[in-house]
Amino acid sequence: MRDLSKAKICVIGLGYVGLPLSILLSKKYEVIGYDNDRRRIEELKSNYDHTGEVSDHELSHANKLRLSSVGEDIKDANVYIVTVPTPVDRQNLPDLKPLENVCKLIGGLLTVSDLVIFESTVFPGATEDICVPILEKTSGLRYNEDFYCGYSPERINPGDKINKIQNIAKITAGSTPEVAAFVDSLYSSVITAGTFQTQSIRVAEAAKVIENTQRDLNIALVNEFAQLFDVLSIDTKEVLDAAATKWNFMSFTPGLVGGHCIGVDPYYLTYKAQMSGYQPELILTARRLNDRMGKFVATKLIKNMVKRGIEIVGSKILIMGLTFKENCSDIRNTKVQDIYNEINEYTDHIDLHDPIANETEVKTIFGQPTTKELKKNVYDAIIVAVAHKQFKDQGLEKIKSFGNSKCLIFDVKSILESDEMIIRL
Repeated sequence: MRDLSKAKICVIGLGYVGLPLSILLSKKYEVIGYDNDRRRIEELKSNYDHTGEVSDHELSHANKLRLSSVGEDIKDANVYIVTVPTPVDRQNLPDLKPLENVCKLIGGLLTVSDLVIFESTVFPGATEDICVPILEKTSGLRYNEDFYCGYSPERINPGDKINKIQNIAKITAGSTPEVAAFVDSLYSSVITAGTFQTQSIRVAEAAKVIENTQRDLNIALVNEFAQLFDVLSIDTKEVLDAAATKWNFMSFTPGLVGGHCIGVDPYYLTYKAQMSGYQPELILTARRLNDRMGKFVATKLIKNMVKRGIEIVGSKILIMGLTFKENCSDIRNTKVQDIYNEINEYTDHIDLHDPIANETEVKTIFGQPTTKELKKNVYDAIIVAVAHKQFKDQGLEKIKSFGNSKCLIFDVKSILESDEMIIRL
């Protein structure tokens, strides 16, 4: 099958990556979206996406998209696109179980000439060294003789309503030159920003994993600046604003680095490096530094409370924003949890507020519900941990009103105007 008009596409995994991709592809092709979470499928069939990445209108008008949680329903596909999560375990080692399970599912359905395209972020070599053997064993077919593979790493930016999937250039690769051309043609038919075809799957895998690794290192650098300038009693934001007046200064802001991309992907690269006998010193140092930022925020808040005569034990503290990034409902691997855990050592009176976070997930991760309606003159300290649009719209005076006369506000992302009660990274 090398004719786009005959493509029967199945997208497996309907999260932040798979759902927008399914919607986009269905504008031109017949697509079946598969997810093993039956509740997710029922939700999407009711034209609702709890992640907020796809609107009700987009779902209701996706006439060429079918949805299913039944493996039998996808057996007629000839192009399988895999968009399942690739997390790390507690030791920060790659957890490839979701990817391996999907390969077993697809392997049981593969027929001659089928194509499997992977979008999940992995380390260089994972597609051909880990996924292909599972596909061969389960299907009984031979790689690059009976079935083929491609790789086109996802570049979704959750919560971004401007840089959407079709507006972001797509890297593509295939297991043979012919397959590579087909994969590139498939994506270029729907990606208006264009595609970039690499020479091999491994190059595409490596290109993806270094994108977030580079960003992780840059954020780690400004996070270290923030810790240094805290010791020197210099305002980090003022320093960065001044430095940014030079044309080639790269602007990054200090903050929490969580989520399922920047906070995870570098570990895939360091794992592969160490398995190959190379010790990646700078990447791991950056990871350790960024992973400590939640504790640094909590410690800085406590120190400033002491300086201003605010009793810490038993104090009432409000944390505004729980998700791993702004304008996104996802709280997977949120580093706000580190702030919460540290402060919880001193007081049990911590309220959580986030207008878009999933309430069920909040209860699971934090062990308590969010406070929906905030009252005035309540809190001894407020941490604005995430730069949600709603918080920016509220502004300093509104947020200050939730605190008492001594209330200290920690503006983690520097979204509020300067004030004597404000502290920042």
